[in-house]
Amino acid sequence: MTEPLALVIFDIDGVIRDVGSSYRRALADTVEHFTEGAYRPSSEDIDQLKAEGVWNNDWEGSEELIYRYWESQGGDRSSRTLDFDEVVAFFQSRYRGESAENPDQWTGYICDEPILAQRPYFDGLTAANIGWGFFSGATRGSAQYILQRRIGLEAPVLVAMEDAPGKPDPTGLFATVAHLAAHPTCPVFYVGDTVADMYVVQNAAKLDGDRPWIAVGVLPPHVQTDANRQATHRQRLQEAGAKFVLNQVTDLSPEMILANRE
Repeated sequence: MTEPLALVIFDIDGVIRDVGSSYRRALADTVEHFTEGAYRPSSEDIDQLKAEGVWNNDWEGSEELIYRYWESQGGDRSSRTLDFDEVVAFFQSRYRGESAENPDQWTGYICDEPILAQRPYFDGLTAANIGWGFFSGATRGSAQYILQRRIGLEAPVLVAMEDAPGKPDPTGLFATVAHLAAHPTCPVFYVGDTVADMYVVQNAAKLDGDRPWIAVGVLPPHVQTDANRQATHRQRLQEAGAKFVLNQVTDLSPEMILANRE
């Protein structure tokens, strides 16, 4: 490919795959387990947490909701012992399955995640001379499972949880852009479904003003079942800096990208 006309970097969870019945279900399972069945967060509870813009990591989000439940019961988080490694292990046992270290034997919720963008979509971006890659808070193993085994992409550019600080820190976004080796003024679109994703773009623009940075919001499937939740989520993304908010990632066509590079 010659010098790209634009770069598009994608979040994965809620954008490339539907995690409403996987990551979010595992989060709810984990909170319920560590509160001994006393509290299972609803989908709306999880949305409220995500709207704070700092809980992109679902392991940390699980831990935070456990602590908040304890506090709601009159407790003090400093007086309770919660082993983060145990939280992660339980979460992974639900999300990946009991054989969580071997992707050939994963049996958890990840196996049934609906895919929201198929390989022809990415081939279309390449054909339009648009570079693309992925910056996600998902683990590398989970992201590669979806991108390579489920979608069939060959060695896509990917910066995952292990590679950079969590969002809204823009370090991982910068690293993804660097892998794509575009001109320093080449516009960058970042596509995400959370407030933290939109903040990443704002933070990147503050540190690198030489290129256009465009935040694109996508409504995750779990909010599209209710008109009020859909409207609320759209507003949150817009207030966090989204230039436009789409119903699905494939609505971001090559034509739309090239028409909004400034």
